[in-house]
Amino acid sequence: MTVTPPRTGADNSPTVPAARSGGPGPVKDRTGVAPATRRFLARATLATVVLSIAGALLGLARDQALARLFGAGTETDAFLVAWTVPEFASTLLIEDGLAFALVPAFSLALARRAQGAPGDPVRALVASTLPKLAFTLVCAAALTVAAAPYLVRTLAPGLADYSLAVDCTRLTATCVLSFGLAGYSCALLRAHRRFLAPASIYVAYNTGIITAMFVLGRHWGVRSAAAGVAVGGALMVAVQLPFVLGRLRRRAAEVRDEEAASATGQAATLALVATVLLFALCRQSQVLIERFLASGLTAGSISHLNYAQKVAQIPMTLSLMLVTVTFPVVARAVAEGDLDRARFRVERDLEMAACVVLAGAASVIACAPQIIELLFQRGAFTAHDTAVTAGVMRVYALGLLGQTLVGALIRSYFSAGRATWFPLATMAVGIAVTTWIGVGTLRLWGVYGIAAANAAGITVTAVLLLAGMRRRAVPVRTGRVLYELAKPACAAAAATATGALVAARFDTPLPGLAAGAATVICVFLLLGRALRAEGLTPVRTVTQRLRHVRLR
Repeated sequence: MTVTPPRTGADNSPTVPAARSGGPGPVKDRTGVAPATRRFLARATLATVVLSIAGALLGLARDQALARLFGAGTETDAFLVAWTVPEFASTLLIEDGLAFALVPAFSLALARRAQGAPGDPVRALVASTLPKLAFTLVCAAALTVAAAPYLVRTLAPGLADYSLAVDCTRLTATCVLSFGLAGYSCALLRAHRRFLAPASIYVAYNTGIITAMFVLGRHWGVRSAAAGVAVGGALMVAVQLPFVLGRLRRRAAEVRDEEAASATGQAATLALVATVLLFALCRQSQVLIERFLASGLTAGSISHLNYAQKVAQIPMTLSLMLVTVTFPVVARAVAEGDLDRARFRVERDLEMAACVVLAGAASVIACAPQIIELLFQRGAFTAHDTAVTAGVMRVYALGLLGQTLVGALIRSYFSAGRATWFPLATMAVGIAVTTWIGVGTLRLWGVYGIAAANAAGITVTAVLLLAGMRRRAVPVRTGRVLYELAKPACAAAAATATGALVAARFDTPLPGLAAGAATVICVFLLLGRALRAEGLTPVRTVTQRLRHVRLR
């Protein structure tokens, strides 16, 4: 069974079935999946955000431990080249790749289950896809182990400690299998609107890495961090397994109907998986370009880029939490032919995600030196490392809105569960821009030029994806979206300048960070409210309720 686009009227607007023409309200079903009410989405988002923040904080603790134990030099450069494997595996198998293919597939299977399809389409989909995926992942992990020497030479030809990078790469290669299984579990649970276990995977992952570094670091050196990747990947699967088995056991009927199995299996076609994985691979290749260019600079350049990027991307990660929760809602709406509901959800997600990431980007730019000094400047991490990393982080932050828009928009392109090559083409253009600017500015600006290339390339991709939405994905109103995005962007620019002035007045990092960040948030909220930014509607609603409580 394939998803057929709904008919459109003369004005190219979707023709919605009469039963669903009442607006973007939740559609109840009999599959055991919770209805997507505002209250449910709010609770799911809150749980996801809390656990994601916990995972992000542990990620910072992981990077702090890496910096404190091993500094920013030859050893960390070698490990961070090996770190490319889990970075790619995370993007391809958890965050972007498999999720874009499997969440719509499971959503379609759940819709067929609600329509009374024979057998159980969800179990049929698992039976037809999971064994093949597991076999492919085992082969890919073995190939990565065998090809580690060639991989390191390709990624960082100017690397000082080649053999150490090879050892670390072979240890991290195990995550290809564990991340794939973890990503599959995340997609299944999120399609069932179960978000607690998927949101906790990075808590388990970073806990494994931190523990391994402190337990094994004295004897294994930076190889302990690579071993921690292997441990953490196994923990990601373990925390989800009971919940996955629980969802599958809810429909214990045997699936013997070949028509049901084959129809469900068509939801995840080879063409769809190919387009999804190639897009994710092309997007993640920005990291390859950065490390390839930085490997020829002074020792520690790769490390400075890594530390800066990890901290700068925290606002983007938080901004995409809402989109992660609502992606199954959009996919289910598209599967049911309700494009009005899908469009409302996508537009609201873009507005809210933009407000979150722009407020975060403003804080990062305004307080970058204080953030890096507070987080990393101890042990082998020097004041010079702080200055360089903070400067790079400020440049990276200029591309955070583009990163968020790409992450939100790409979900809409794949929400129908159909193959589309347009996102890959836009990402290829962005990569070309990144490469051209990076090579052109490398001698003059060094790591700052590499960061600027990243920001420019991803912003170009975001603009192209937004421009193509109306004809190729959920038909959002592009002009309205741009108008709404301009409001928090103006507020963020003013908040950044004000926050930087306040933060610079303090000699120690903690008071400067606290005062600067508080100033940024206050100015951003006040200006955003004055401009009537729709993405701040939840904040206005909470404020009004609190005011009403005080008046009573």
